[in-house]
This record gives sequence, C-alpha cells and structure tokens, in this order.
Amino acid sequence: MRDIPMPTLPFSDASVGNAPRRTPAANHAAPRLHVSWARDEAEVREAQRLRYKVFAEEMGARLSLPNGSPKGLDIDAFDAFCEHLLVREIKHDGSQGKVIGTYRVLTPAAAKRAGGLYSATEFDLTRLRSLRERMVELGRSCIHPEHRSGGAIMALWGALAEFMLRNELDTMIGCASVSMRDGGHFAASLWKQLEKTHLASIEWQVRPRLPLPVDDLRHDMAVEAPPLIKGYLRCGARILGAPAWDPDFNTADLPMMMRIQDLPARYRRHFME
Repeated sequence: MRDIPMPTLPFSDASVGNAPRRTPAANHAAPRLHVSWARDEAEVREAQRLRYKVFAEEMGARLSLPNGSPKGLDIDAFDAFCEHLLVREIKHDGSQGKVIGTYRVLTPAAAKRAGGLYSATEFDLTRLRSLRERMVELGRSCIHPEHRSGGAIMALWGALAEFMLRNELDTMIGCASVSMRDGGHFAASLWKQLEKTHLASIEWQVRPRLPLPVDDLRHDMAVEAPPLIKGYLRCGARILGAPAWDPDFNTADLPMMMRIQDLPARYRRHFME
C-alpha cells in the first residue's frame, strides 16, 4: 500500500471480473463512481499517469523508472505482474471520466513470477512466510486531489473485498506511507503511539531494512493518524513493526496487515454482504 496523500493497505491467480461497481450517492452532490479492473495496457497507463501526478508532481518523489519509460508515468518492475484496480467518476451524460483513484494488487502466484513482493525491498518478511499462499500485497494506492472526500476509497475497498472473497484469500499487506516533510518527527511520534495500541503479535512482526531513525527524532508529539491509516485500523489492521525510511519518496513506511477474520462485523456487512 503506498497510500499518501489521501484525505489522507501489492491471491491464487484467477480471472478478474470487470463488472462495474457504483457507489450510491448520498445526495445529489455526491459523484457517481465506476470501479473496474484494468483490462489492457492503456488502462494500466491511466493508473500510472495518476500515480505520477500524485507521487512525483504533488509529493516530489524521485521515481526510478525503467529505461525507455514514457514521460509522465510512474512505472516499476512489479506493475507487469499486478492487477490494477481503477475508479472513475461518471460524468453527467453517463459516460466514464478519467481515472481518479487506483490500487494495484499482487497475488501469491504473481508474486512468485515477480520474484517476490515489493514490501520485501523495504522489510524482512520472513515471519509472514506461512501466510503467503493466501496473502495479497496492495500497493501504489492514490486518489486524485480533487476527489479525496472518501467515496473513491470506499468504492476501491468494496471491490478489493469482492476480489478477496472470489479468490478465497484472507490476508492483505502493504506499506502505509507517512510524509517526512517535517523531518520525520510526525512519523516517529505516530509509530510510538501505534506501537502501544495496534502492534501485531510477535509471530507476525517484520524488520525494516532501512529503519527510520526514531531515536534521533522527536517521538513524543501528540499526533493523529492520517485518515487512510485510521481507516485501516478501524477495519482491524495491525502494524507489523517499526517504519522503514524511503528516501526516494521522502516517507516513513509503516508495514501493515489486515486479515479478513479480524474485520469488525459492521465492516464485514458493508463490504462483503
């Protein structure tokens, strides 16, 4: 899950359904949304264009792109192995607009073909080995800055829940990113706070390969988790250990895991019934 910024978590291989999913409008001002899985390279490019806008232009990330990559796209070596989930706004005339939100999903079989998980480049995931056959990795999630009121992320989560059920998968992991524009003090304080309340049991804990230097930063600030992380925690997610430092994105990345069995009843009814 690389999830900043938002009103602000990379399954057996199975065919991915492309049937539209729309979120009901709470009022006349709420946009209608269409969620689908990318069916071809052109649709994947739309997701990569949005990612570039958010990560490179808005956040100032230094992207390491494969040689020959088209300009204005965020592309990495894992994209070719992932399923890409897209959300679009439906225009007044009923036609589909541009992609305003995205997640990418790396299934267990695809992870084997890719040679591993993106998260493994930041963390030692040895303790999660027993979960691999039914565990997906979520990543590169982002929402267009004009559509961060919450509807888009809820639509994406609904489609992810359907995908998990359809493919008999039960665990999602990813990296939840926190900006380090303040030098990392907010991220260090957030980790120290969540360590007390939402840390996973020792059997699932992972270690960062490049740890955030928490002891060198302020970590006693009273902080509130960004909305997306707060949403994950409400759904039963756990923090898997101390954050990694990603200098290219200038973020502290918290390893997170969400299991279907830990989903509170009210969210299970909302997303899965």
